[in-house]
Amino acid sequence: ADTRAGGRRGRRGPPLHHHGAMMSAAAICRLLRRTTGITAATAMAGAAFSFAALPAQVRPASCRAELANPLLDPCYFPRFADIQPDHVTEGMEARLAEASLKLEELERRVEAMLAAKNTPGYQFLADSLEEITESYEGPWSTVCHLKQVKDTPELRAAHAAIEPKIVEFETRVGQSAAVYRGWKAIKADEAVWSQLAPEQRRVADLEVLRAELKGIGLAGDDKERFGEIETELASLSTSFSNHVLDATKAFARKLTRPDQVRGLPKSALQMMAAAARARGDAQASAEEGPWVVTLDAPSLIAVLRYADDADLREAVYRAYVTRASAASTSPPAGGKEAVDNEPVINRILALRAERAKLLGYPSHAHVSLAEKMASLEGAKGLLEDLRTKCFDRAAAEHAELEKFAGRTLRHWDVAYYAEKLKEERYAFDDEMVRPYLSLDAVFDGLWRQVETLFGVTAHAVEPAAVGAQVWDPEVRLFELRRGEEPVAYCFVDPYARSGEKRGGAWMSEVRSRSRLCAPPGQAVRLPAAQIVCNQGPPVRHPDGTVTPSLMTIGEVRTLFHECGHALQHMLTRVDEGHVSGIRGVEWDAVEQPSQWMEYWMEQPATIKRMAKHHETGEPMPEDLIKKIRAAKNYRAASDTLRQLKFALTDLALHEQPPPGASGAPTIWETDRAVSKRTSVLPPLSEDRFLCAFSHLFASGTGGYSAGYYSYKWAEVLSADGFAVFEEAGLENEAEVKRLGRRYAETVLGMGGSRPAAEIFKLFRGREPSVDALLRHNDLVTSAAA
Repeated sequence: ADTRAGGRRGRRGPPLHHHGAMMSAAAICRLLRRTTGITAATAMAGAAFSFAALPAQVRPASCRAELANPLLDPCYFPRFADIQPDHVTEGMEARLAEASLKLEELERRVEAMLAAKNTPGYQFLADSLEEITESYEGPWSTVCHLKQVKDTPELRAAHAAIEPKIVEFETRVGQSAAVYRGWKAIKADEAVWSQLAPEQRRVADLEVLRAELKGIGLAGDDKERFGEIETELASLSTSFSNHVLDATKAFARKLTRPDQVRGLPKSALQMMAAAARARGDAQASAEEGPWVVTLDAPSLIAVLRYADDADLREAVYRAYVTRASAASTSPPAGGKEAVDNEPVINRILALRAERAKLLGYPSHAHVSLAEKMASLEGAKGLLEDLRTKCFDRAAAEHAELEKFAGRTLRHWDVAYYAEKLKEERYAFDDEMVRPYLSLDAVFDGLWRQVETLFGVTAHAVEPAAVGAQVWDPEVRLFELRRGEEPVAYCFVDPYARSGEKRGGAWMSEVRSRSRLCAPPGQAVRLPAAQIVCNQGPPVRHPDGTVTPSLMTIGEVRTLFHECGHALQHMLTRVDEGHVSGIRGVEWDAVEQPSQWMEYWMEQPATIKRMAKHHETGEPMPEDLIKKIRAAKNYRAASDTLRQLKFALTDLALHEQPPPGASGAPTIWETDRAVSKRTSVLPPLSEDRFLCAFSHLFASGTGGYSAGYYSYKWAEVLSADGFAVFEEAGLENEAEVKRLGRRYAETVLGMGGSRPAAEIFKLFRGREPSVDALLRHNDLVTSAAA
């Protein structure tokens, strides 16, 4: 799964511009008055201005605001359905204007304090910064979210128009000398520092580090160049994302003959017939066709695993691995060059390397790991250790597969024969479990597991009943409660939507838990999260009947994974908005709770809770549950090696000189060099997977550039964390509940308020060990390569 965790606070930057010219204070006030009704006197009060200055009916507590521009509405829930592309520029310029005035006033007051040799108060500085970032980051994250899930040409244009101004302002905040000096003064004043709580010290430490990584130490031309790099990188990452989406939706192959779809299961044929109906073949049916194959994950995986037609598998595979490249076999109407990401990647790598040099680091990899748990050598050491333990096992798995197939396998054959071998060995395949795993049943099992572990319940609510909106009718909203009290909200967008929704799965924040942003009369603002997946949607047949979304084990695992991210955000006990939930969590620890939740999905008790036949309500047979468990580690070494290839390629690209530098390899030479050590089947010569490797180069991916190793680093933590429950006995319900509450209080509850290593030790009682990860993946006795 292309898993994302969002919600990291911290992009900041230079003077605000409006239509290419510097905005005066008077112009800012006119803009605020026109869009919000705020008077010049209120606006110029700077730090005195807050959401409380808005009319009472639009305060966050009411969630009933009717401002014409929904991006100016400070309700708790974003008005997803109301936001239109033409709201973006006006709304975000007004938000930036508000934030700019607040920043100017904060800087003036901090400078005055320091000049008088006074240390700024922690709460004054932290709250002022949180209010500044809340004023623009919340609505901007909503715009970015909509671009990912409801993309249109108009929204793209609006996003592209305002994005440079967002990046400029983020850089300006990050490079604020007054704010930086304020934090340094707090850290240097022993009397102040000694009175701070651990989470407050954590905020100060992170703010200082982030400022340094934002170029606070730069001046003159270097400072100006840093800002230019930040702006161009943001634009390039957005272009990368757009190219991948456009290249993915460009492929749609219509099949009309039964022999072309032989081997495909009924669920896939229903999905592909529905795709044909959506494209104009009103009478298309699973039995008679026609059928449309796309590169969306449910369709792609079905073809590669089940289609008997090797030519179809080859065509789909080649289209997938050449997306968004000059080698594309299925370019969009504008041609290959319009979506070719190779020059985009080269430019991104060059700019990241230049930025690292400005900051005084040897490479972007060193910059990236400055904010993470691992050192660069530690990350590479873990990856190499795992590689040596699984390479020979993966090679043996491939040899076994070729022996089973009776011939040398091509890339598009591997998944097909792997599925056949699994069926023979375990008498089990994903299609056998689908009827028992409707989305509703899976949700029921998921939330019951959450209740068992953490003592909170989840309740589906109608969005309108709690003052919320959704961006698509299929989006669901859950309210999490402890007893009768709400503690958080969670949106879930489960289904693929070809052409408008980015592929993969991710979680991001809607609102963070915050003392500062608490509605009137309440102690804190509750957190809210959004989970996005891309599984097959319900199938609506020509006769009007509907087959619900029936899931594979892999799709269930993905939902549990993303729920793990969301739980760390939603179950936080931290009230400091800067480090509540997933904010402030090191990127190589952020995958810990998500991968930990995957272990619970695999447990027989969990499967029994959620696996009910969608037509009869009968539970999944015991022997099928045993087969699922038996096949859990099928081809585990091959899967691990694939992830190691991605991680090692990522680090190599970001540690070495960028393409074009003297003696530097091309991105494809780097890819092929890593593949020699991590692939038992060398990639096709035309393979261009990097051109769609969104984790590294797309917008909104946070710390995954020079950070893809985080999946394996965090897997050490998640495996060792789950081993606590194994040691206590998974059948011991009392111990599971006790340890679950402890996990909720530490790993989930403390979030980014302390370093991840310290929090893990509080839960586990010692430093993490790799032993459980090796045991869970049957790699304990593997020979070295």
